[in-house]
Amino acid sequence: MTKQEFLTLCESRYPEIVKLDEIKNFYEFEKQFEKIMHKLSRTVLESTISQVPADRRKKKLFPGSGKYR
Repeated sequence: MTKQEFLTLCESRYPEIVKLDEIKNFYEFEKQFEKIMHKLSRTVLESTISQVPADRRKKKLFPGSGKYR
């Protein structure tokens, strides 16, 4: 992942973060902030690792190693 790709992902969540200013209750603010950050961190992690396979149970063999991932 490049710096630009990361910044693009962060910018996509920026409007949600700005909207948090409207919340006056700190507990609600914290809950919403945590949801936004959780979605952002999941998106960053998934784009950093790779695409998730269709069958999550399928193991992949590393070429030449004889080991499964």
